[in-house]
Amino acid sequence: MGNTNLCTTVLPCLTFTTLYLAFLLLHLSNTFAINSPSPYTPVEIIILNCGSSDILTALDGRTWTGDVNLRFFLQELSQNQASLATNSLKQSSSAFSQVPYTTARLSVSPFTYIFPITSGQKFIRLYFYPAWYGNFDRSKALFSVKAGPFTLLRDFNASLTADADGDPNDTISREFCVNMEEDEGLNLTFTPSDLESFAFINGIEILSMPTNLYYTPPDNQGLTFIGQQNQYLIGNRTALETVYRINVGGSYISPTKDTGMFRRWELDVEYLIPRIYASPFNMTIELIFAEIPLYTAPQLVYRTARTMGPDKAFNKNHNLTWEFPVDSGFDYAVRLHFCEFQPELVDWHDRVFLIFIANQTAEEAADVMVWSGRRKGVPVYKDYAVSMVGKEGDREKKANLSIILQANPKDWNTSFNDAILNGIEIFKISDPSGNLAGPNPGPLPLTAPTAVPPKNLVEAKTYRATIIAVVGGGVSSFTILLILVVLIFRLAKRVNDSDNSTKGSVMCTKDILMVRLPQLQLMGMTNM
Repeated sequence: MGNTNLCTTVLPCLTFTTLYLAFLLLHLSNTFAINSPSPYTPVEIIILNCGSSDILTALDGRTWTGDVNLRFFLQELSQNQASLATNSLKQSSSAFSQVPYTTARLSVSPFTYIFPITSGQKFIRLYFYPAWYGNFDRSKALFSVKAGPFTLLRDFNASLTADADGDPNDTISREFCVNMEEDEGLNLTFTPSDLESFAFINGIEILSMPTNLYYTPPDNQGLTFIGQQNQYLIGNRTALETVYRINVGGSYISPTKDTGMFRRWELDVEYLIPRIYASPFNMTIELIFAEIPLYTAPQLVYRTARTMGPDKAFNKNHNLTWEFPVDSGFDYAVRLHFCEFQPELVDWHDRVFLIFIANQTAEEAADVMVWSGRRKGVPVYKDYAVSMVGKEGDREKKANLSIILQANPKDWNTSFNDAILNGIEIFKISDPSGNLAGPNPGPLPLTAPTAVPPKNLVEAKTYRATIIAVVGGGVSSFTILLILVVLIFRLAKRVNDSDNSTKGSVMCTKDILMVRLPQLQLMGMTNM
């Protein structure tokens, strides 16, 4: 694809490489709608509808501001290094089909957003809809994304990623966490991978987060490093990618129902193996946030859970297991959320269980009542780090990061041989070079073409289908076989009493019946 394609789009070409976006904090604080006060109020919120000049409201009530009007930029002399704003030719059928996926900013050359924001830890959310934009082929969208020194995506193939589950209309969102130092602006650079590809973006969201929500505080020893003797520190020079955020045993929690950070909490059923365990809930218990901040997770996360159920014998022989495909070659932070709310549990040692992460022991005697200070309705969480470096091959492969809860088999050590979990968060941790990028999913296998059978075989299959339809009507194979045998003998008797011409016709019918008879017997045995 050549640069001349830039001149064929219906919208005017914007002749600049770097977009300098300056947003007033007072304006940003009013770019979203919240029905009720949230536990956390972000210092900064940037919600950018890329490629648009409008201010639009999404289905969730949040306001997206077009990047065409809210910008300061330097003009570039070279038209070949321009980005442009355009509309998708085919709209997504997903729930987020209107904003921000109807417009995009794209380019065959690198382009950069520069956000002058305050210091501190931030969420960066990127939104993609790999559609046709003008004459830009969706399969040619291949690019990298950097946030300052961190590589968020490398040779990212948006169409392959969207098609991986068989639905080409899928939209894509990615969430990252970075820390900004004092007087350090946030640069987001989109770079096409080669001369035949282009980069694009539909929406950008930048949101401040509570200090050290996911980073290690200076006075903290760090995360428990599974399988290692030392602790694991997530410092400010580290970037994170949110891989999974799960409301275990509960319903989907939309961004507007989060604690002010607009996080999405997905269902766990897709990852639970098998999907048969109990899902207790308690919507009336008064939650006491004495151990963790109120903004840590929505209250609904701590009011629903997965347990193994009351059958001790069953629990001792089974596990609660979740399996999460992740990119191998990286370290991961795993946060597990807990809250005891069932009325039958009243004290410590009532429910003691084991926790395994990536098939390694994380806890030999997990007791939520101990962690919560022997109080019910007190949410807590536990943080772990696990290395998937060298797991199941190189970085071109996926690995299974499993979370397994096992009931304590010793009756004297626990009153209930059971386990509980309320929520899961899994983050990929940037490697020493600042890279978070993993491989693209493989292309979907092509459907093999259906061979056209010869005409005589088609006729034979048509006749066979008639016989199968009779069998499927509820008559047993044995009865059909008996009827056919009687019919054959009756036809044979008529042959003896008829003339030669009739005899030839009946013999033909008899031959067909005799040829199909063994096949019918085989089908009857198969369907019994």
